[in-house]
Amino acid sequence: MSEQPLVPARTREAIPSTDAHRPADGPDLHGPRTNAHGRTPAARGETQSTLARAGEVTPEMVRVAEREGLPAETIRDEVARGRMVIPANPAHSALDPMAIGLKSRVKINANIGSSPTTSGTNEEVGKLRDSLHWGADTVMDLSTGKRITETRRAILDASTVPIGTVPIYQALESVKRIEDLSGDGLLEVIEQQAREGVDYMTIHAGVRIRHLPLVRERVTGIVSRGGGVLAKWMIEHARENPLYTRFDDVLEICRAHDVTISLGDGLRPGSIADATDRAQLAELRTLGELTKRCWDAGVQVMVEGPGHIPLDGLQENVRLQQELCGEAPFYTLGPLVTDIAPGYDHITSAIGAAIVGWHGTSMLCYVTPKEHLGLPNAEDVKQGLIAYRIAAHAADLARGNAAAHAQDRAISEARFAFDWREQFARSLDPQTAQAMHDETLPNDHFKQAEFCSMCGPKYCPMHNVRGVDWDRVEAAADANDHAVGAAG
Repeated sequence: MSEQPLVPARTREAIPSTDAHRPADGPDLHGPRTNAHGRTPAARGETQSTLARAGEVTPEMVRVAEREGLPAETIRDEVARGRMVIPANPAHSALDPMAIGLKSRVKINANIGSSPTTSGTNEEVGKLRDSLHWGADTVMDLSTGKRITETRRAILDASTVPIGTVPIYQALESVKRIEDLSGDGLLEVIEQQAREGVDYMTIHAGVRIRHLPLVRERVTGIVSRGGGVLAKWMIEHARENPLYTRFDDVLEICRAHDVTISLGDGLRPGSIADATDRAQLAELRTLGELTKRCWDAGVQVMVEGPGHIPLDGLQENVRLQQELCGEAPFYTLGPLVTDIAPGYDHITSAIGAAIVGWHGTSMLCYVTPKEHLGLPNAEDVKQGLIAYRIAAHAADLARGNAAAHAQDRAISEARFAFDWREQFARSLDPQTAQAMHDETLPNDHFKQAEFCSMCGPKYCPMHNVRGVDWDRVEAAADANDHAVGAAG
Protein backbone atom coordinates (compact mmCIF):
# COMPACT_ATOMS: atom_id res chain seq x y z
CA MET A 1 0.00 0.00 0.00
CA SER A 2 1.37 3.43 -0.90
CA GLU A 3 1.72 6.11 1.76
CA GLN A 4 -1.49 8.15 2.02
CA PRO A 5 -1.19 11.95 1.84
CA LEU A 6 -2.61 13.60 4.94
CA VAL A 7 -4.54 16.88 4.85
CA PRO A 8 -4.44 19.08 7.98
CA ALA A 9 -6.11 17.21 10.79
CA ARG A 10 -9.26 18.28 12.55
CA THR A 11 -9.30 16.64 15.94
CA ARG A 12 -12.66 15.62 17.32
CA GLU A 13 -13.48 15.97 20.99
CA ALA A 14 -11.52 13.38 22.89
CA ILE A 15 -13.12 10.59 24.87
CA PRO A 16 -13.28 11.43 28.59
CA SER A 17 -11.06 9.25 30.73
CA THR A 18 -11.69 7.88 34.19
CA ASP A 19 -9.13 8.15 36.97
CA ALA A 20 -6.14 5.85 36.62
CA HIS A 21 -6.05 2.99 39.07
CA ARG A 22 -4.31 -0.25 39.81
CA PRO A 23 -6.77 -2.89 41.03
CA ALA A 24 -6.02 -4.75 44.21
CA ASP A 25 -5.23 -7.91 42.30
CA GLY A 26 -2.39 -6.45 40.24
CA PRO A 27 -1.24 -3.85 37.71
CA ASP A 28 -3.80 -2.63 35.19
CA LEU A 29 -1.95 -2.93 31.88
CA HIS A 30 -5.02 -1.71 30.01
CA GLY A 31 -4.97 1.70 31.66
CA PRO A 32 -8.15 3.40 32.89
CA ARG A 33 -11.36 2.19 31.25
CA THR A 34 -13.72 4.61 29.53
CA ASN A 35 -16.42 2.23 28.26
CA ALA A 36 -17.29 4.68 25.49
CA HIS A 37 -16.19 5.77 22.05
CA GLY A 38 -16.97 8.61 19.78
CA ARG A 39 -19.07 7.53 16.80
CA THR A 40 -22.65 6.42 16.40
CA PRO A 41 -23.95 3.67 14.11
CA ALA A 42 -25.41 6.40 11.91
CA ALA A 43 -21.94 7.27 10.58
CA ARG A 44 -22.17 4.51 7.96
CA GLY A 45 -19.29 4.13 5.57
CA GLU A 46 -16.83 6.03 7.75
CA THR A 47 -14.07 3.81 9.06
CA GLN A 48 -11.03 4.56 11.15
CA SER A 49 -9.08 4.01 7.93
CA THR A 50 -11.03 6.46 5.75
CA LEU A 51 -11.06 9.10 8.49
CA ALA A 52 -7.33 8.73 9.10
CA ARG A 53 -6.59 9.12 5.40
CA ALA A 54 -8.67 12.31 5.43
CA GLY A 55 -6.39 13.64 8.17
CA GLU A 56 -8.88 13.26 11.01
CA VAL A 57 -7.89 12.30 14.53
CA THR A 58 -10.91 10.44 15.85
CA PRO A 59 -11.87 10.04 19.53
CA GLU A 60 -10.82 6.40 19.23
CA MET A 61 -7.36 7.48 18.05
CA VAL A 62 -7.08 9.91 20.96
CA ARG A 63 -7.96 7.13 23.39
CA VAL A 64 -5.45 4.75 21.79
CA ALA A 65 -2.76 7.45 21.97
CA GLU A 66 -3.47 7.86 25.68
CA ARG A 67 -3.18 4.13 26.29
CA GLU A 68 -0.04 3.66 24.18
CA GLY A 69 1.80 6.79 25.26
CA LEU A 70 2.10 7.99 21.65
CA PRO A 71 1.03 11.20 19.85
CA ALA A 72 -2.49 10.97 18.43
CA GLU A 73 -1.09 12.02 15.05
CA THR A 74 1.19 8.97 15.06
CA ILE A 75 -1.82 6.73 15.65
CA ARG A 76 -3.66 8.45 12.79
CA ASP A 77 -0.72 8.07 10.42
CA GLU A 78 -0.27 4.37 11.25
CA VAL A 79 -3.98 3.66 10.73
CA ALA A 80 -3.89 5.56 7.43
CA ARG A 81 -0.86 3.54 6.35
CA GLY A 82 -2.52 0.23 7.28
CA ARG A 83 0.14 -0.74 9.83
CA MET A 84 -2.33 -0.30 12.69
CA VAL A 85 -6.00 -1.15 13.20
CA ILE A 86 -8.48 0.08 15.78
CA PRO A 87 -11.23 -2.56 15.90
CA ALA A 88 -14.15 -0.39 16.99
CA ASN A 89 -17.60 -1.13 15.58
CA PRO A 90 -19.71 1.94 16.47
CA ALA A 91 -22.52 -0.40 17.57
CA HIS A 92 -20.32 -1.87 20.34
CA SER A 93 -21.25 0.77 22.89
CA ALA A 94 -19.34 -0.75 25.84
CA LEU A 95 -16.02 -0.68 23.98
CA ASP A 96 -12.89 0.98 25.33
CA PRO A 97 -10.88 1.50 22.11
CA MET A 98 -7.46 -0.11 21.62
CA ALA A 99 -5.06 -0.63 18.73
CA ILE A 100 -3.11 -3.47 17.12
CA GLY A 101 0.01 -2.59 15.15
CA LEU A 102 3.77 -2.38 14.92
CA LYS A 103 4.05 0.84 16.94
CA SER A 104 1.73 -0.26 19.74
CA ARG A 105 2.56 -2.71 22.48
CA VAL A 106 2.08 -6.38 21.63
CA LYS A 107 -1.52 -7.42 22.26
CA ILE A 108 -3.09 -10.69 23.45
CA ASN A 109 -6.31 -12.30 22.26
CA ALA A 110 -8.22 -14.87 24.29
CA ASN A 111 -10.49 -17.40 22.56
CA ILE A 112 -13.67 -18.40 24.36
CA GLY A 113 -16.92 -19.95 23.13
CA SER A 114 -19.36 -22.75 23.73
CA SER A 115 -19.41 -26.02 21.84
CA PRO A 116 -22.37 -28.24 20.87
CA THR A 117 -21.56 -30.51 23.82
CA THR A 118 -20.05 -28.23 26.46
CA SER A 119 -20.70 -24.89 28.18
CA GLY A 120 -23.35 -22.24 27.54
CA THR A 121 -24.01 -18.51 27.62
CA ASN A 122 -23.46 -17.95 31.35
CA GLU A 123 -20.26 -19.96 31.36
CA GLU A 124 -18.89 -18.04 28.37
CA VAL A 125 -19.71 -14.64 29.88
CA GLY A 126 -17.86 -15.88 32.95
CA LYS A 127 -14.87 -16.78 30.75
CA LEU A 128 -15.07 -13.29 29.23
CA ARG A 129 -14.84 -11.72 32.67
CA ASP A 130 -11.93 -14.01 33.54
CA SER A 131 -10.23 -13.03 30.27
CA LEU A 132 -10.56 -9.32 31.09
CA HIS A 133 -9.37 -9.91 34.64
CA TRP A 134 -6.21 -11.66 33.45
CA GLY A 135 -5.36 -9.10 30.80
CA ALA A 136 -6.83 -10.04 27.41
CA ASP A 137 -6.74 -7.13 24.97
CA THR A 138 -9.34 -8.68 22.67
CA VAL A 139 -11.61 -11.72 22.92
CA MET A 140 -12.85 -13.99 20.14
CA ASP A 141 -16.20 -15.72 20.59
CA LEU A 142 -15.76 -19.02 18.77
CA SER A 143 -19.08 -20.47 19.89
CA THR A 144 -20.64 -23.32 17.97
CA GLY A 145 -23.94 -25.08 18.61
CA LYS A 146 -27.49 -23.75 18.88
CA ARG A 147 -27.09 -20.67 21.12
CA ILE A 148 -24.48 -18.74 19.14
CA THR A 149 -26.47 -15.52 18.77
CA GLU A 150 -27.55 -15.40 22.41
CA THR A 151 -24.01 -16.03 23.62
CA ARG A 152 -22.48 -13.44 21.30
CA ARG A 153 -24.94 -10.71 22.29
CA ALA A 154 -24.33 -11.34 25.98
CA ILE A 155 -20.56 -11.17 25.43
CA LEU A 156 -20.82 -7.92 23.45
CA ASP A 157 -22.95 -6.33 26.16
CA ALA A 158 -20.40 -7.26 28.83
CA SER A 159 -17.13 -6.57 27.00
CA THR A 160 -15.03 -3.42 27.11
CA VAL A 161 -12.49 -4.99 24.72
CA PRO A 162 -13.01 -5.68 21.00
CA ILE A 163 -14.92 -8.86 20.22
CA GLY A 164 -14.05 -11.02 17.23
CA THR A 165 -15.98 -13.87 15.63
CA VAL A 166 -15.72 -16.44 12.84
CA PRO A 167 -19.03 -15.98 10.96
CA ILE A 168 -18.81 -19.28 9.10
CA TYR A 169 -19.49 -21.10 12.39
CA GLN A 170 -22.94 -19.55 12.70
CA ALA A 171 -23.61 -20.00 8.98
CA LEU A 172 -22.85 -23.70 9.33
CA GLU A 173 -25.36 -24.06 12.18
CA SER A 174 -28.14 -22.82 9.89
CA VAL A 175 -27.75 -25.68 7.36
CA LYS A 176 -27.83 -29.46 7.61
CA ARG A 177 -24.65 -30.14 5.67
CA ILE A 178 -21.53 -28.21 4.77
CA GLU A 179 -22.47 -28.55 1.10
CA ASP A 180 -25.65 -26.54 1.77
CA LEU A 181 -23.70 -23.38 2.64
CA SER A 182 -24.08 -20.52 0.18
CA GLY A 183 -22.46 -17.18 -0.46
CA ASP A 184 -25.73 -15.40 0.32
CA GLY A 185 -26.03 -17.28 3.61
CA LEU A 186 -22.49 -16.34 4.64
CA LEU A 187 -23.11 -12.69 3.82
CA GLU A 188 -26.34 -12.67 5.83
CA VAL A 189 -24.48 -13.87 8.91
CA ILE A 190 -21.66 -11.34 8.41
CA GLU A 191 -24.26 -8.56 8.10
CA GLN A 192 -26.12 -9.72 11.22
CA GLN A 193 -22.98 -9.87 13.34
CA ALA A 194 -21.80 -6.50 12.05
CA ARG A 195 -25.12 -4.88 13.02
CA GLU A 196 -24.86 -6.37 16.51
CA GLY A 197 -21.49 -4.72 17.11
CA VAL A 198 -18.81 -7.33 16.39
CA ASP A 199 -15.51 -5.45 16.04
CA TYR A 200 -13.52 -7.86 13.90
CA MET A 201 -14.22 -11.05 11.98
CA THR A 202 -12.05 -13.88 10.77
CA ILE A 203 -12.79 -14.31 7.06
CA HIS A 204 -11.14 -17.36 5.46
CA ALA A 205 -11.15 -15.87 1.97
CA GLY A 206 -7.56 -16.90 1.19
CA VAL A 207 -8.26 -20.63 0.93
CA ARG A 208 -8.67 -21.23 -2.80
CA ILE A 209 -9.54 -24.39 -4.67
CA ARG A 210 -6.19 -24.33 -6.45
CA HIS A 211 -4.46 -24.57 -3.03
CA LEU A 212 -6.19 -27.73 -1.87
CA PRO A 213 -4.00 -30.29 -3.71
CA LEU A 214 -1.02 -28.79 -1.85
CA VAL A 215 -2.19 -30.30 1.45
CA ARG A 216 -2.18 -33.86 0.04
CA GLU A 217 1.23 -34.78 1.48
CA ARG A 218 0.76 -33.05 4.83
CA VAL A 219 1.02 -34.95 8.10
CA THR A 220 -1.96 -33.16 9.65
CA GLY A 221 -3.87 -31.95 6.61
CA ILE A 222 -6.10 -28.94 7.36
CA VAL A 223 -6.42 -28.00 11.05
CA SER A 224 -8.37 -24.75 10.76
CA ARG A 225 -12.08 -25.33 11.39
CA GLY A 226 -13.08 -22.59 8.95
CA GLY A 227 -10.50 -23.72 6.42
CA GLY A 228 -11.69 -27.30 6.68
CA VAL A 229 -15.35 -26.36 6.17
CA LEU A 230 -14.56 -24.32 3.07
CA ALA A 231 -12.27 -27.01 1.69
CA LYS A 232 -15.05 -29.59 1.93
CA TRP A 233 -17.50 -27.16 0.28
CA MET A 234 -15.11 -26.53 -2.62
CA ILE A 235 -14.42 -30.23 -3.06
CA GLU A 236 -18.13 -31.12 -3.10
CA HIS A 237 -19.07 -28.32 -5.51
CA ALA A 238 -15.83 -28.20 -7.56
CA ARG A 239 -16.09 -24.41 -7.27
CA GLU A 240 -14.07 -21.53 -5.86
CA ASN A 241 -14.36 -20.41 -2.23
CA PRO A 242 -17.51 -18.23 -1.96
CA LEU A 243 -15.78 -15.91 0.51
CA TYR A 244 -13.19 -15.23 -2.19
CA THR A 245 -15.65 -14.79 -5.05
CA ARG A 246 -17.93 -12.57 -2.91
CA PHE A 247 -15.13 -10.65 -1.20
CA ASP A 248 -16.31 -7.30 -2.58
CA ASP A 249 -19.66 -7.90 -0.87
CA VAL A 250 -17.85 -8.73 2.38
CA LEU A 251 -15.92 -5.46 2.07
CA GLU A 252 -19.12 -3.47 1.53
CA ILE A 253 -20.64 -4.82 4.75
CA CYS A 254 -17.47 -4.32 6.77
CA ARG A 255 -17.00 -0.77 5.56
CA ALA A 256 -20.61 0.12 6.41
CA HIS A 257 -20.08 -0.96 10.04
CA ASP A 258 -16.31 -0.38 10.40
CA VAL A 259 -15.69 -4.04 11.07
CA THR A 260 -12.00 -4.93 10.91
CA ILE A 261 -11.32 -7.96 8.73
CA SER A 262 -8.94 -10.55 10.15
CA LEU A 263 -7.86 -12.58 7.14
CA GLY A 264 -7.93 -16.18 8.35
CA ASP A 265 -5.11 -18.65 7.85
CA GLY A 266 -7.25 -21.60 6.81
CA LEU A 267 -4.21 -23.56 5.62
CA ARG A 268 -1.97 -22.90 8.60
CA PRO A 269 0.33 -25.81 9.49
CA GLY A 270 -0.94 -27.98 12.33
CA SER A 271 2.36 -29.75 12.94
CA ILE A 272 6.06 -29.00 12.78
CA ALA A 273 6.36 -31.34 9.80
CA ASP A 274 4.00 -29.12 7.77
CA ALA A 275 5.54 -25.75 8.72
CA THR A 276 6.15 -23.15 6.00
CA ASP A 277 5.07 -25.53 3.24
CA ARG A 278 3.66 -24.74 -0.19
CA ALA A 279 0.04 -24.68 0.99
CA GLN A 280 0.74 -22.16 3.76
CA LEU A 281 2.72 -19.88 1.45
CA ALA A 282 0.19 -20.08 -1.39
CA GLU A 283 -2.55 -18.92 0.95
CA LEU A 284 -0.30 -16.18 2.37
CA ARG A 285 0.24 -14.75 -1.10
CA THR A 286 -3.54 -14.62 -1.57
CA LEU A 287 -3.88 -12.90 1.80
CA GLY A 288 -1.48 -10.25 0.54
CA GLU A 289 -3.75 -9.66 -2.46
CA LEU A 290 -6.82 -9.45 -0.21
CA THR A 291 -5.06 -7.04 2.16
CA LYS A 292 -4.63 -4.57 -0.68
CA ARG A 293 -8.29 -4.95 -1.63
CA CYS A 294 -9.28 -4.14 1.97
CA TRP A 295 -7.13 -1.01 1.95
CA ASP A 296 -8.52 0.10 -1.40
CA ALA A 297 -12.04 -0.26 0.02
CA GLY A 298 -11.21 1.69 3.20
CA VAL A 299 -11.62 -1.40 5.39
CA GLN A 300 -9.25 -2.08 8.26
CA VAL A 301 -7.44 -5.40 8.00
CA MET A 302 -5.02 -7.66 9.85
CA VAL A 303 -3.61 -11.01 8.80
CA GLU A 304 -3.67 -14.25 10.78
CA GLY A 305 -0.58 -16.42 10.95
CA PRO A 306 0.65 -19.98 11.33
CA GLY A 307 0.09 -22.38 14.20
CA HIS A 308 3.11 -24.75 14.33
CA ILE A 309 6.55 -23.39 13.36
CA PRO A 310 9.97 -24.50 14.70
CA LEU A 311 12.20 -21.93 16.38
CA ASP A 312 14.47 -21.54 13.37
CA GLY A 313 11.53 -20.62 11.12
CA LEU A 314 9.85 -17.96 13.27
CA GLN A 315 11.68 -14.83 12.15
CA GLU A 316 11.36 -15.79 8.49
CA ASN A 317 7.62 -16.35 8.85
CA VAL A 318 7.17 -12.85 10.25
CA ARG A 319 9.34 -11.39 7.50
CA LEU A 320 7.33 -13.14 4.78
CA GLN A 321 4.00 -11.93 6.17
CA GLN A 322 5.23 -8.35 6.50
CA GLU A 323 6.64 -8.40 2.98
CA LEU A 324 3.68 -10.05 1.23
CA CYS A 325 1.00 -8.19 3.21
CA GLY A 326 2.52 -4.71 3.24
CA GLU A 327 3.18 -4.64 7.02
CA ALA A 328 -0.47 -5.10 7.89
CA PRO A 329 -0.76 -6.15 11.55
CA PHE A 330 0.19 -9.81 12.00
CA TYR A 331 -2.00 -11.87 14.35
CA THR A 332 -0.56 -15.29 15.22
CA LEU A 333 -1.80 -18.37 17.03
CA GLY A 334 1.27 -19.16 19.10
CA PRO A 335 3.18 -20.36 17.13
CA LEU A 336 3.78 -23.72 18.80
CA VAL A 337 7.46 -24.64 18.50
CA THR A 338 7.03 -28.38 19.12
CA ASP A 339 4.23 -30.95 18.95
CA ILE A 340 5.23 -33.14 21.90
CA ALA A 341 3.52 -31.50 24.90
CA PRO A 342 -0.29 -31.89 24.95
CA GLY A 343 -1.45 -30.44 28.25
CA TYR A 344 1.38 -27.89 28.20
CA ASP A 345 0.86 -26.21 24.85
CA HIS A 346 0.41 -22.84 26.55
CA ILE A 347 4.16 -23.15 27.21
CA THR A 348 5.26 -24.54 23.83
CA SER A 349 3.31 -21.76 22.12
CA ALA A 350 4.34 -18.93 24.45
CA ILE A 351 7.96 -19.62 23.53
CA GLY A 352 7.13 -19.02 19.87
CA ALA A 353 4.84 -16.11 20.71
CA ALA A 354 7.59 -14.17 22.49
CA ILE A 355 9.93 -14.57 19.53
CA VAL A 356 7.46 -13.60 16.79
CA GLY A 357 6.32 -10.68 18.95
CA TRP A 358 9.92 -9.51 19.13
CA HIS A 359 10.27 -9.72 15.36
CA GLY A 360 7.09 -7.84 14.50
CA THR A 361 3.88 -9.73 15.28
CA SER A 362 1.29 -7.28 16.57
CA MET A 363 -1.16 -9.60 18.35
CA LEU A 364 -0.73 -13.04 19.90
CA CYS A 365 -3.66 -15.43 20.16
CA TYR A 366 -3.29 -17.32 23.39
CA VAL A 367 -3.15 -21.09 23.61
CA THR A 368 -4.41 -22.83 26.74
CA PRO A 369 -3.25 -26.10 28.33
CA LYS A 370 -6.33 -27.72 26.77
CA GLU A 371 -5.23 -27.02 23.17
CA HIS A 372 -5.67 -30.20 21.10
CA LEU A 373 -7.46 -31.85 24.04
CA GLY A 374 -10.74 -30.11 24.84
CA LEU A 375 -12.73 -26.94 25.54
CA PRO A 376 -10.87 -24.74 28.06
CA ASN A 377 -12.35 -23.94 31.46
CA ALA A 378 -11.77 -20.88 33.65
CA GLU A 379 -8.45 -22.14 35.01
CA ASP A 380 -7.22 -22.93 31.49
CA VAL A 381 -8.13 -19.38 30.43
CA LYS A 382 -6.08 -18.00 33.32
CA GLN A 383 -3.06 -20.18 32.56
CA GLY A 384 -3.16 -19.32 28.86
CA LEU A 385 -3.40 -15.59 29.51
CA ILE A 386 -0.64 -15.53 32.12
CA ALA A 387 1.68 -17.40 29.72
CA TYR A 388 0.86 -14.95 26.95
CA ARG A 389 1.16 -11.84 29.06
CA ILE A 390 4.68 -13.01 29.84
CA ALA A 391 5.35 -13.62 26.13
CA ALA A 392 3.93 -10.26 25.04
CA HIS A 393 5.80 -8.40 27.76
CA ALA A 394 9.06 -10.12 26.82
CA ALA A 395 8.47 -9.06 23.21
CA ASP A 396 7.75 -5.47 24.30
CA LEU A 397 11.03 -5.41 26.22
CA ALA A 398 12.90 -6.65 23.15
CA ARG A 399 11.19 -3.99 21.03
CA GLY A 400 12.29 -1.23 23.42
CA ASN A 401 8.90 -0.34 24.87
CA ALA A 402 9.58 2.21 27.63
CA ALA A 403 6.53 1.29 29.70
CA ALA A 404 7.53 -2.36 29.72
CA HIS A 405 11.03 -1.50 30.89
CA ALA A 406 9.64 0.77 33.63
CA GLN A 407 7.41 -2.06 34.82
CA ASP A 408 10.35 -4.46 35.13
CA ARG A 409 12.47 -1.87 36.90
CA ALA A 410 9.74 -1.16 39.46
CA ILE A 411 9.35 -4.79 40.50
CA SER A 412 13.15 -5.26 40.57
CA GLU A 413 13.53 -2.25 42.88
CA ALA A 414 10.83 -3.67 45.16
CA ARG A 415 12.63 -7.03 45.16
CA PHE A 416 15.99 -5.50 46.11
CA ALA A 417 14.30 -3.43 48.83
CA PHE A 418 12.67 -6.62 50.19
CA ASP A 419 9.33 -4.84 49.88
CA TRP A 420 7.40 -8.09 49.60
CA ARG A 421 3.95 -6.53 49.43
CA GLU A 422 4.92 -4.21 46.60
CA GLN A 423 6.58 -7.10 44.77
CA PHE A 424 3.38 -9.15 45.04
CA ALA A 425 1.23 -6.21 43.89
CA ARG A 426 3.34 -5.57 40.82
CA SER A 427 3.38 -9.20 39.66
CA LEU A 428 1.07 -10.59 36.98
CA ASP A 429 -0.65 -12.87 39.50
CA PRO A 430 -0.30 -11.34 42.98
CA GLN A 431 -2.32 -14.00 44.79
CA THR A 432 -0.17 -16.84 43.46
CA ALA A 433 3.07 -14.98 44.16
CA GLN A 434 2.08 -14.30 47.77
CA ALA A 435 0.74 -17.83 48.28
CA MET A 436 4.05 -19.32 47.13
CA HIS A 437 5.98 -17.04 49.48
CA ASP A 438 3.64 -17.72 52.41
CA GLU A 439 3.72 -21.48 51.92
CA THR A 440 7.04 -21.61 53.77
CA LEU A 441 7.13 -18.21 55.53
CA PRO A 442 3.46 -17.48 56.37
CA ASN A 443 3.87 -15.15 59.36
CA ASP A 444 3.43 -11.43 58.66
CA HIS A 445 6.80 -10.90 60.33
CA PHE A 446 8.42 -12.37 57.23
CA LYS A 447 6.89 -9.63 55.04
CA GLN A 448 9.68 -7.43 56.44
CA ALA A 449 12.39 -10.10 56.27
CA GLU A 450 15.38 -9.54 54.03
CA PHE A 451 15.37 -13.12 52.76
CA CYS A 452 13.07 -15.86 51.46
CA SER A 453 13.03 -19.57 52.28
CA MET A 454 15.30 -20.41 49.35
CA CYS A 455 18.43 -18.81 50.84
CA GLY A 456 17.59 -17.69 54.36
CA PRO A 457 19.36 -14.69 55.93
CA LYS A 458 22.90 -16.11 55.79
CA TYR A 459 23.05 -16.96 52.09
CA CYS A 460 20.84 -14.25 50.55
CA PRO A 461 23.14 -12.37 48.12
CA MET A 462 20.96 -9.26 47.92
CA HIS A 463 20.83 -9.01 51.72
CA ASN A 464 24.60 -9.40 51.91
CA VAL A 465 25.28 -6.39 49.68
CA ARG A 466 22.64 -4.04 51.11
CA GLY A 467 24.09 -1.14 53.07
CA VAL A 468 27.61 -1.64 51.77
CA ASP A 469 29.90 1.41 51.78
CA TRP A 470 30.82 1.23 48.09
CA ASP A 471 33.31 4.11 48.32
CA ARG A 472 35.24 2.07 50.88
CA VAL A 473 35.10 -0.99 48.63
CA GLU A 474 36.38 1.03 45.67
CA ALA A 475 39.24 2.43 47.76
CA ALA A 476 40.16 -1.08 48.90
CA ALA A 477 40.09 -2.29 45.29
CA ASP A 478 42.43 0.54 44.25
CA ALA A 479 44.79 -0.26 47.10
CA ASN A 480 44.84 -3.94 46.17
CA ASP A 481 45.55 -3.10 42.52
CA HIS A 482 48.41 -0.84 43.62
CA ALA A 483 49.83 -3.54 45.88
CA VAL A 484 49.65 -6.17 43.15
CA GLY A 485 51.32 -3.80 40.70
CA ALA A 486 54.09 -3.00 43.11
CA ALA A 487 54.70 -6.66 43.86
CA GLY A 488 54.91 -7.42 40.13
